[in-house]
Amino acid sequence: MTHAIVHFLKSSHLACTACIVALWLTGCSTPPKPPQTITPAPAPTPVKPAAPIALPSEPVKPQLPTSSARTAKEYRVDAAKHLYKLNGARIFKGRMPPMLYAVGVLDVEVDKQGQVTRTYWVRAPGHAPEVMREIEKTVRQAAPYPVPAHMGKVVYSDVWLWHKSGHFQLDTLTEGQD
Repeated sequence: MTHAIVHFLKSSHLACTACIVALWLTGCSTPPKPPQTITPAPAPTPVKPAAPIALPSEPVKPQLPTSSARTAKEYRVDAAKHLYKLNGARIFKGRMPPMLYAVGVLDVEVDKQGQVTRTYWVRAPGHAPEVMREIEKTVRQAAPYPVPAHMGKVVYSDVWLWHKSGHFQLDTLTEGQD
């Protein structure tokens, strides 16, 4: 009988251990997740296609200023206004003093596209070559000039009145001299 008791105790001890391990493992596991309800995603809103971009059939050319002058003397006014517009900070304001650093007369040839094709001195301020270079540079950088629509090309003259400060006036638009 003792053998039966020992066997019973061993088997109950084993059963008890198995029970404890089972309870322990049950306590360590995570509870099952509740079933998820899947809601359908909202239907995408239709995207309006962008309006097509209209491309010009020909390249757009910049609009050049046009002169309605019919003579070189008339064109000279348009050219002087053009130069003043581009060099506003360099224009001498008011009446020029009686003694100027340099005075020069420059002829400028402008083609039918408003480009300067030639400059030449009628009366050069030879004592001030730096002024001559600056005037020529200023004239060339101002291109394109107003297109001489009625003349094809034009050669106009203007007198440059140059102050020692580097500011100038053109005789065509001068405010006078003291």
